[in-house]
Amino acid sequence: MLTERTLADAEVAALGECLDEAAMACQPVEMFTERHPGMQLGDAYAIQACLRQRMESRGTRVTGLKMGLTSRAKMQQVGVAESIHGFITDRAAYGDGATIPVNRFIHPRIEAEIAVVMARSLGGANCTALEAGEAVDFVLPAIEIIDSRYADFRFDLLSVVSDNTSAAGYVLGGHSRSLGSIDVVTEGVVLTCNGEVKETGAGAAVLGNPLEAVALLARQRAALGEDIPAGSLVLTGGITAALPVKAGDVVTVHYQTLGTIRLRFS
Repeated sequence: MLTERTLADAEVAALGECLDEAAMACQPVEMFTERHPGMQLGDAYAIQACLRQRMESRGTRVTGLKMGLTSRAKMQQVGVAESIHGFITDRAAYGDGATIPVNRFIHPRIEAEIAVVMARSLGGANCTALEAGEAVDFVLPAIEIIDSRYADFRFDLLSVVSDNTSAAGYVLGGHSRSLGSIDVVTEGVVLTCNGEVKETGAGAAVLGNPLEAVALLARQRAALGEDIPAGSLVLTGGITAALPVKAGDVVTVHYQTLGTIRLRFS
């Protein structure tokens, strides 16, 4: 249950502060479940909400939401079997072609995603992919930068939810398209690093259809008493396993119809 909790509010606040400071200092911490083995999924989302409040108090603006662990490859990579969600911010946004210092992160990885922008709010405990599609304004290509705040990029479900699903940055680029002009299920991607093909995939890797990820996000938000606000940017989830990056790497993601995104790490 997304609302079931065992931790006291003071413990939740302390853990949110721990993650916030770990991200700002680029210093990893141990998994929370090692210290709190009895914590529940509701505790994890409460910690994530505390982290969001701390960031917003410093002037950070939440620009949208993101799904995590939506592909079989990603689930297998990190040993987790449930899709989850978090939030994204203006301070985590980078432009197409940006040069990004790796010292802003602990152990960054990147993945190609399909993003959507919502024309209207979406919610409901029984939200379907059809309803999600009707609420989408347009589609964009995206690269997400993830960076777990846990040592050795090792975490479990509750720990990664607390850590805002490892959110660290995102890049938008290419071409926006109306949902009716693109098949998001068959949209193919080729991810290269330093000119070498590293990953390939298609939108179907994301729960069979990226719109299923949007619908699941709406259902999870409904369980927390929230919706997906109109105008939100939604990252639907990694199409392939995440690729570790280091200084000097040049990453390019070619989309079948959505164009190309490039970035460099320094």
